[in-house]
Amino acid sequence: MPVNLYSLIPPQWQKFADVSILDQISKNLSVEFLPNTDAIFKAFRLPPEQVKVLILGQDPYPNAKDAMGLAFSVGQNQRLPASLKNIFIELEDDLSIKRSDGDLSDWLDQGVMLLNMSLTVMTGVPASHSKIGWQKFTEPIVESLANSGVIALLWGNQAQEMNKYFKNGDSFTAPHPSPLSAYRGFFGSKPFSKVNDRLIEKGITTIKW
Repeated sequence: MPVNLYSLIPPQWQKFADVSILDQISKNLSVEFLPNTDAIFKAFRLPPEQVKVLILGQDPYPNAKDAMGLAFSVGQNQRLPASLKNIFIELEDDLSIKRSDGDLSDWLDQGVMLLNMSLTVMTGVPASHSKIGWQKFTEPIVESLANSGVIALLWGNQAQEMNKYFKNGDSFTAPHPSPLSAYRGFFGSKPFSKVNDRLIEKGITTIKW
């Protein structure tokens, strides 16, 4: 029986996207997928009016140990995946903040939405749900956030396709932090200080990364 995705998304977000597409996505979901059902919309636990920053990922980690519903994040005390490890390397280089815990829920609590373009994935198969309709759901949400003045970190080609929605100065792009591309410009991009500087310009409280 298909998962009722509509029943899982917090009501305050339902007006920001075409929720009718969720029925189609439900039917297209494989029998086994990640993350757990109750974590699919974890990024949406942050009310829309509280979003200050958007970090946009591609899809969940394709293993049960890491996938937890927030882009790039893992559970507490977990081994750091390579992309997250590189994010923390850049964070230390940028702001001298040395972070070891990969659970980014504290960023979410401060207004950082950690959103993947696809909210599910098949175990062991990255990008396996990129064509089942998720982008038709998430892209309008990204557009709405951009229109409300949210600042975005867009890492990698897929995320950078959303740059068209953001006002000049409200988005910062860089290659994806994966080992395949981090050395092509992610390292040295100083995304965290740039976001905080832009928040200051807007008169908004900065993020404690």
